[in-house]
Amino acid sequence: MTTNAPPGAIMIVGALVILLLRGRRQAIGALLITIMSLVSLMFCSRGTYGTFQLFDYQLTVVRVDGLSLAFGYIFHIAAIIATIYALHVRDGTQHAAGLIYAGSAIGAVFAGDLITLFTYWEITAVSSVFLIWASRTDRSYKAGIRYLIIQVGSGVLLLSGVLLHVRDTGSIAFDHLIGEDGAISHASPGVILIFLAFGIKCAFPLLHNWLQDAYPKSTVTGAVFLSTFTTKLAVYALARGFAGTDCLIWIGVTMTLFPIVFAVIENDLRKVLAYSLNNQLGFMVVGIGIGSALSLNGTVAHAFCHILYKSLLFMSMGAVLYRTGTCQASKLGGLYKSMPITAICCIIGAASISAFPLTNGFVSKSLILSAAADHHMIAVWLLLLVASAGVMEHSGIKIPFFAFFAHDSGIRCKEAPKHMLVAMIIAATLCIGIGVFPGPLYSILPYDMTEAYVPYTVGHVVGQLQLLLFAMLAFVFLVKFRVYPPETPSENLDTDWSYRRAAPAVVGAVYFVGGIVWRALLKLGRGQVDDVLYVVRRICAPPGIFARTWTTSGMVIWATILLGAYLLLYYIRVAP
Repeated sequence: MTTNAPPGAIMIVGALVILLLRGRRQAIGALLITIMSLVSLMFCSRGTYGTFQLFDYQLTVVRVDGLSLAFGYIFHIAAIIATIYALHVRDGTQHAAGLIYAGSAIGAVFAGDLITLFTYWEITAVSSVFLIWASRTDRSYKAGIRYLIIQVGSGVLLLSGVLLHVRDTGSIAFDHLIGEDGAISHASPGVILIFLAFGIKCAFPLLHNWLQDAYPKSTVTGAVFLSTFTTKLAVYALARGFAGTDCLIWIGVTMTLFPIVFAVIENDLRKVLAYSLNNQLGFMVVGIGIGSALSLNGTVAHAFCHILYKSLLFMSMGAVLYRTGTCQASKLGGLYKSMPITAICCIIGAASISAFPLTNGFVSKSLILSAAADHHMIAVWLLLLVASAGVMEHSGIKIPFFAFFAHDSGIRCKEAPKHMLVAMIIAATLCIGIGVFPGPLYSILPYDMTEAYVPYTVGHVVGQLQLLLFAMLAFVFLVKFRVYPPETPSENLDTDWSYRRAAPAVVGAVYFVGGIVWRALLKLGRGQVDDVLYVVRRICAPPGIFARTWTTSGMVIWATILLGAYLLLYYIRVAP
């Protein structure tokens, strides 16, 4: 039994049905729809179908292969976990937006042409912003506007690049877009614009702040959806179109390193998770840049595992926010007494993101590190190790430590609701299960490896444990001697300050100075105009020379003179 239904379509159409339901039925309906969509995907046959003619171009709505299937499976699993987590929500807008957002992201990874990709690309942008606005605060509204501008801007770049690419090649196929040399500098303008569009959605350095700005301001459940789809859709797009692009290696290395400092000093734990999301995306981008079968398999595996443990961490912090009303590290502590199951799930997620052996992060990240070592990229390999130690410090230790342990904040609350615990336990079980038995994950990776990869070798395990032990000792040392930055309520400045604060201030200053200059020019101009009008009045008003009565003979003489001058100029112009 096979089906050719476009993956994700059930979720998009089902979202419209959800809006007709009320109360708990909306939440249950959303869960059933995501399960139906996963079942439909499991019966999809490989190949391309859903083709139709649009003007002069043939669109391929569905392309099912190893790469799209791996992302399709994890997107569905994440959507199911997120809808279970959101069973308490009684807001049809959130349920519908979540389904459309997930369905369009799933549709995008199965798109066989650039026009279909662009269509889903924009739907994800518009639908996801409602998960931010659903917080219904002034800050979330402003963050949502900024998020929407940037995401739609990414779509505009994508469309512009597609149009230029079609003009140059005549093809709308979404395949490998970069040349064999892997140099973006040799690419056409259209391909460069497409690359920038993907880079914005993947939160490249200096293009990343929409992530830290918007995700912490979304709803408790909205952050779980957001952490899954947008950036990983961009990772898929880069893997599909730009595998082996050399500049991606150093872009990815930069992405793994720069968030570490910001995450260490950040007080909002959901914002810490947003920075660590940047860090983990960097590993995937490095894998895409290397471009080998092993590194690309590592990218897909790491995206798969990252979605699970990042969702788990966002769910645990969401449960804390739901019960305590805050995610500020300075206000939390000692919650393991009130929320023990949530604390255990958070620790599993923290261990997974830190790539502890027997967790899914270990069996996926080691693929990328091994690929870098196989290509003798020693500097890249060493910097990725430094980044691994950094993520252990700011996500593996900081988040569970300050939320559930550290000092006792005195907060006593209920454990997370049962459905939230079920969602977290499912994600935690998958994190451990994949870490212990990585074979099923490796079997769905898109590219064949020349030989079976074994993550649990003495070198891999001992090396990783040494790295993690060093990071833990460094944290203990810094805290013990009070060198570690204190958790205090603050607003840390990142490059988004340039357009959130600096740009409006500059525009305001220019407007103010421009007003002064304009008023001065008007005053000066009025004076000059008054002088000209005075002269005109002296000449034209009685008894001025032009206001006097002229005789008929005088008018004839002037007409004759002007006619003669005209004839003279005419003959001068036409003379050879």
